[in-house]
Amino acid sequence: MDYTNLLNSHSGKASRVGLIGANQGFGYTLLAQMSKVKQLELRVVCDLDPEKSVEVLKETGFCGKEILVCETKEAVAAAPAGAILVVRDYRLVPHCGITALVESTGNTALGCEIALAALQQGINVYMVSKETDSFCGPLLNQVAAEHNAVYALVNGDQPRNLIDLYSWARLLGLEIIAAGKSSEYDLVWDRETGRLSYLDGSGAGKELPELLDCWHYRDRQTLARRQELLQEYTGAISADLCEMNLVSNVIGFVPACPTLSYPIARISELADIFIPEEEGGILKKTGVVDVFFNLREKDEASFCGGEFIIVKCENKKMWDILAGKGHVISRNGRYACIYSPYHFMGMETPATILLGDLMGVGSHPECRQVSIMAGIAQQDLPQGTVLKVAGHHHAIQGLTPQLLERTSADKAAPFYLLNGATLLREVKQGCPVTTEDVDLSGLAIYQYYQKGVALG
Repeated sequence: MDYTNLLNSHSGKASRVGLIGANQGFGYTLLAQMSKVKQLELRVVCDLDPEKSVEVLKETGFCGKEILVCETKEAVAAAPAGAILVVRDYRLVPHCGITALVESTGNTALGCEIALAALQQGINVYMVSKETDSFCGPLLNQVAAEHNAVYALVNGDQPRNLIDLYSWARLLGLEIIAAGKSSEYDLVWDRETGRLSYLDGSGAGKELPELLDCWHYRDRQTLARRQELLQEYTGAISADLCEMNLVSNVIGFVPACPTLSYPIARISELADIFIPEEEGGILKKTGVVDVFFNLREKDEASFCGGEFIIVKCENKKMWDILAGKGHVISRNGRYACIYSPYHFMGMETPATILLGDLMGVGSHPECRQVSIMAGIAQQDLPQGTVLKVAGHHHAIQGLTPQLLERTSADKAAPFYLLNGATLLREVKQGCPVTTEDVDLSGLAIYQYYQKGVALG
């Protein structure tokens, strides 16, 4: 998209932004960039540690602004229009005179509640918390449409970036057979020493000179050998499946398989791998979302957890010309990989807010619960087991995530509805935790999920 009209706008319009979850991670990167964007006015930040929020605001370029800590609605109402407010209670945020609310806490109950409250007041909502959108996205998109508001996933995280790439290809009339991303961290091999590392050297590694024998992709046996050598670094990651859940629900593609495929692949191989099995690839069906582990040499650029689509090459002469430009084309010449090797977290998000607030871009009222991210018991789980989301990848101990087509998910409970739930009965190894295995009836977010499913 060309942003020149937004850059040169003399309308005087600006987005007045409220940010929930401001002190670290995504929220921090958004604040750091927001201070440099002239059409964004930061009005309020919300976090459980207001004193830390004040420090973060000064650190990220807002030190010249009046910053007020407000504990009550009355204090908010009395605050000067140009001040930046800091609040502890997220329910105060919609009352601060904002046009845009960015939710980045990862707290599903809070995220649903505040997003609905804002949308019902006509405040645009920009959702960072993928866990919330994974089961509430259909409802929130619908509520936005009903209240003439925008509900949007944010650029800077893979789901929105991938949806943008997908929609661009659709606009051009390209036939897309797969859409996906690389997992967050690369597998990095040093050809000179034969040593493999994780996170480009910052993670533990080991000597693996045998990788040379399967470095170049020949067929699916190459992938099998890589998996054999590198299996300790692989496995389904909750965050990856959750992100593909979001994409699936918007674009209508289904999971390639319940755990997603996760081939260990180099960028140049993607157009040979994410194609139908009968043509030498790994896909049993097309119209799917999927994930791969990026394998690269030490001096090669990273995929950075970026996004890709695989498209059909329908005009041989055109794609021969494009192959000559260096694009990634399959060996049989029938498929191409188009990719964006980045997601810059909150640094990109100001574009999402301005597109939504000033141009109305972002909502997907067609969003439906196409996929459900379920939790599969890794071993027999006894009655009384308490399930809890924890860790960097927001996993649940004892459960393996799977991404299931809703039509075949039966009564599987959405993964992130299980946080804090207690098993009412034993769940056998290999079985999903269902809505009958836990009591979700008292949760408002379960009611929101049911309303979203009822949309169709």
